[in-house]
Amino acid sequence: METAFLLEELRIRVQEDAELRERFIKTRESENPLSSFCTLCRELGYDIYEMDIISAGEDFYAAMKRSTNGGGENSPKLKLEDDFYEMFFAGL
Repeated sequence: METAFLLEELRIRVQEDAELRERFIKTRESENPLSSFCTLCRELGYDIYEMDIISAGEDFYAAMKRSTNGGGENSPKLKLEDDFYEMFFAGL
């Protein structure tokens, strides 16, 4: 399954469980927050790794950029649109 869909499914699950939400928020305090986040994802049965999140964000942004104004370099960079990790927490 695509990383974006896994993250959305996980976000919905986390929103409904306060204890789980706190566990995810605590990952942000670790020395390597993205790695801790992915480790917790895998503990919960979501096969998500650091590069999956990075690649998904970059792929999404590249597709969006190609679809606007012919994909030229004048396409605007949208804040956090390529950062699925931050978008996950913004959705909580």
